[in-house]
Amino acid sequence: MAPTCEPLCHFGGRLYFTSFAQPVPRPEYLNRLSDSDKRPTIRNPPCPGSSATPDDDAKYYYFTIDDQLFYLSFFQDWGPLNLSMVYKACILLHELLQDQDLSSYRLVLYSSNDPRKKANAALLMALYVMIVQQRPPWEAFHPIAEVEFMPFRDAGRGRSDFNLSIQDCLWGLYKAMQNGLCDMNEFDVEDYEYYEKVENGDWNWLTPNFIAFASPVDPIWIKREREKKIQESQPQSQGTPSRVDNLALQRKLPTPFMNCLEYFQQRNVKLVVRLNNPLYDRQVFLDRGINHTELYFDDGTNPTDEIVRQFIDMADEVIEGGGVVAVHCKAGLGRTGTLIGAYLVWKYGFTATEAIAFMRIVRPGSVVGPQQQYMYLKQLEWTKWAAVDEVRRLQTASAAVAVPVVTPATPPAEVEDTDMTADEATSSLLPSTPPRTHSALPPVTPSRHVAEAAARAKAISPPGQPRKTPAAKRVAVDSDQEEEVDTGLPTLSVANPRKTKTKPASARLSGSRGILPSERTTRTLRSTTRKAANSVSNSSSNPATLKPVKPNGQLPNKIPRLAAGTSARGTAAGKEKKAKDTTAILPNPTTRSKSKQQQNAAPPSRLPTLAPRRGHRNAALSVNETPATIAAVVKAATSNAPPDDWMTTNAAAVVVPGTKSERPNLRSIRRRRSSFSSADVIA
Repeated sequence: MAPTCEPLCHFGGRLYFTSFAQPVPRPEYLNRLSDSDKRPTIRNPPCPGSSATPDDDAKYYYFTIDDQLFYLSFFQDWGPLNLSMVYKACILLHELLQDQDLSSYRLVLYSSNDPRKKANAALLMALYVMIVQQRPPWEAFHPIAEVEFMPFRDAGRGRSDFNLSIQDCLWGLYKAMQNGLCDMNEFDVEDYEYYEKVENGDWNWLTPNFIAFASPVDPIWIKREREKKIQESQPQSQGTPSRVDNLALQRKLPTPFMNCLEYFQQRNVKLVVRLNNPLYDRQVFLDRGINHTELYFDDGTNPTDEIVRQFIDMADEVIEGGGVVAVHCKAGLGRTGTLIGAYLVWKYGFTATEAIAFMRIVRPGSVVGPQQQYMYLKQLEWTKWAAVDEVRRLQTASAAVAVPVVTPATPPAEVEDTDMTADEATSSLLPSTPPRTHSALPPVTPSRHVAEAAARAKAISPPGQPRKTPAAKRVAVDSDQEEEVDTGLPTLSVANPRKTKTKPASARLSGSRGILPSERTTRTLRSTTRKAANSVSNSSSNPATLKPVKPNGQLPNKIPRLAAGTSARGTAAGKEKKAKDTTAILPNPTTRSKSKQQQNAAPPSRLPTLAPRRGHRNAALSVNETPATIAAVVKAATSNAPPDDWMTTNAAAVVVPGTKSERPNLRSIRRRRSSFSSADVIA
């Protein structure tokens, strides 16, 4: 009976992936199965246009890499596989696809259901699809998106508390390829596998500009430094001979150290950064023309911001100059990977997980323990550093270009003497300014003019109620003053001041200021108005002879009453819409100093009251209408006209109009002097 495998994950074309339970069968056994055996199920259906044969006639070729590609762990880490194994897997898959004998077979890469081997094999298949077939990482991961995989872990000895997924590895390598940091066409697998061994040097190219390597060790130098410290700590006796000059002795460095020196000198390494305690003499690198810098911090810890900032600045300066930076700590994994990963985030916009995943594929074991969380927490700050540095770089580049900077000149103050020229005025106001030798004047900033205009605007009192024609500015004066004050108002002729607030339409429609031509020269004083108010009779029927008299024998008010017990601020019954429509139809010159906000403002109420809209009755007015006709139109406009049709049935059921007596917290009306207008306010 054929062993049962998990449903096949289709990666497109003839490529599939699956896993078998332990122990996995040999590929020869699976490929010798007869056609009558049970066919495997497919997790995802084939894509349209796939070259795969129909399921009924499909033949499968199984192969595995579990017994060929092994991960050499440092402690409990188990993946991902390094870059040389990725390269070999891509070559193997490509050769199988190009094999003519297998052109009619579906190729199935299978692995054990062990979570470690399963994740490593699935990642190799996805990387082949992304690298060779040049498909984006989301398409490479899609076939295995519904399969559960164990996350990769670091090479530390503690509990694994940072998960690295297959997606992180795909995106990390993808971003490196997009930025030119990993080119598989130029990858030398033999060189990679030779120098990654400890006996040959133990280093890897992380990017074309970074080499991560373990610290070289010089036992003779270490022994000499130990003896030197002992001699310094102990006083030298008179009979003890002086220290032998070991620098003059010719000695041979260890093979890994010699390989490192020769290789770095040939590959244009310009800077070596040491992060651990000294295990060799730095002068060896300096003698070969390679700069050497110390940035020590403890093993297994995180660097300070000063160390990261200094490393980024030094490394970027060397890289921009075309050189290579070699970084090492004791093992070349934790501290080395942390600083190089910070540079990848700062320079190329990697995320922390992408940088860690990419470095672990190139150099397994990079970034250990709490350094993973450190990179994850600091990635946003390093990105901000990159943005600030880019702005400074652009500013420096723009400052390097010789651009003449013209200092804005302040224009001279206005001079009342019209006979004085502008140059003379400038010379008189600015005696210390040297005379200009050229005719071209520098641009003048409008700040002076803006300041003067703002000062003049503040000196003007706020405007009154919005109107169609302008009116002269009036100064608010207390109505109780006894002196004669010219109000600047024309004599009004209205039928009833309690219900009407405008004059005839002919006066409203003629003239630029809305005043009758015959009334433009007529001036009314407060004392004259007061006498007229005391002498006029309310029973007069001739509207042309009536004067504006305030109800209840009071003095005339600048704000005319719209109706009995109401003002321009609102109606007694809460019908603000009526007051608004009436004001819009028949404007009164005496209300022009009142602002629109004050005209439409209504007393506070818990619920709004709806008033029926009034029809406009001024459409038929003309210049030839008589005062009696106009008074009739005004009375009809302010009367209780029937509401609109949509309010006839349900208005009373929705909102019940309130009255002034029902509104809470109303206060009495008193008069107050104001710099804006002498309007009625709520006390």
